[in-house]
Amino acid sequence: MPFANLSNDPAQDYFADGITDDLTTDLSHIADSFVIARNTAFTYKGKAVDVKEIGRDLGVRYALEGSVRRVGEAITINAQLISTDSGAHIWADRFEGERAKLRQWQVAVVARIANALGAELIRAESLRALREHPDNPDAIDLALRALLAAQRMDNKEAMDEFEQALKLDPNLTRAQTGLAVALANLASYPGATDRDAYLDRAERLADQALHARPDDAGALYAKAVVLAGKKQIEAAILEGEAAIKIDPNYAMPYARLGAWKGLAGRSEQGFADIETAMRLSPRDPVLWLWEWYICSLHMHLAQWDQAIAPCQQALAANPKLSFAHFDLAAAYGWLGREAEAKAEWAEALKLVPVKTVKGALANASNYSDNPVFLQQSARQAEGWRKAGLPEE
Repeated sequence: MPFANLSNDPAQDYFADGITDDLTTDLSHIADSFVIARNTAFTYKGKAVDVKEIGRDLGVRYALEGSVRRVGEAITINAQLISTDSGAHIWADRFEGERAKLRQWQVAVVARIANALGAELIRAESLRALREHPDNPDAIDLALRALLAAQRMDNKEAMDEFEQALKLDPNLTRAQTGLAVALANLASYPGATDRDAYLDRAERLADQALHARPDDAGALYAKAVVLAGKKQIEAAILEGEAAIKIDPNYAMPYARLGAWKGLAGRSEQGFADIETAMRLSPRDPVLWLWEWYICSLHMHLAQWDQAIAPCQQALAANPKLSFAHFDLAAAYGWLGREAEAKAEWAEALKLVPVKTVKGALANASNYSDNPVFLQQSARQAEGWRKAGLPEE
């Protein structure tokens, strides 16, 4: 559960959120565990909830609750493990000290929770390697702020915050990988003018992180996103799978794997990965993106009817998702629903510089050179033509 900020400064919410994020990552490394992703957990933030209800809703046996109180450089962290069956407290502890020692505290929290569950931490040194120990705590603050922006897919804000963090600590792995992903995401936007420069820098950052921490799931994921941006799709899939092998509860790589398999001409294989991501984080703030991934896979397979619902669900949460508007326009075109196709096309044109069928089709080639994918994109374009949309 989201750790509560008991400080008087509401601006320090990000600090408590970052602790929750780190603990979620650490706990996912407990052998045979299933940990709900932090994005779903954060939907309960600030709400009075019953842990028994949470147990039923999310299918979890335990809930970890806690609070953070920060006064200057002094921090107190309280944590308690609760059974969702009975509501009984199974374990509780308090950690007090200076902000600079936060990482060591988290090691202790994870270890004690693991013991309370009757489990052992596996690969303890690997867990420790996932924790940065930068000399300047302000760099951590900036990285945590950036991570929160990244969770909202606000890539521009995330990029700015990560840049500031790296100015203070150029070797902060978390900032390197976060900035790499933000840059690669920005490069993927239709009409992006700095695509190559963004991707080249993103790759350098991901490689720096991997050189320092070759077993870091976040660094492997960042590298995968960069490779996908460079249209090296099969290599991206391998890196994404490596990230999941290290951190089996890492929801986003599962979702991206599903999308990348579509770009690799293997759309039928992508659904299971995206469904796994949704299982790990059923209330994720970017669930709309994953819904669009499902829509896109159906589009690749010419399953026009099945594509409509997930695209509509994606747009209900994020009306500015231009890709979903384009997909719906093509699906409606193939289904003979000309008016709806033109309406979706008009919405898409409000968001991106692409204005014609030829331009939209050319944009697809920015994402993959796979011949199967390109054939499927050409078939999708026929839906736009059937709706009478402009070719040139």
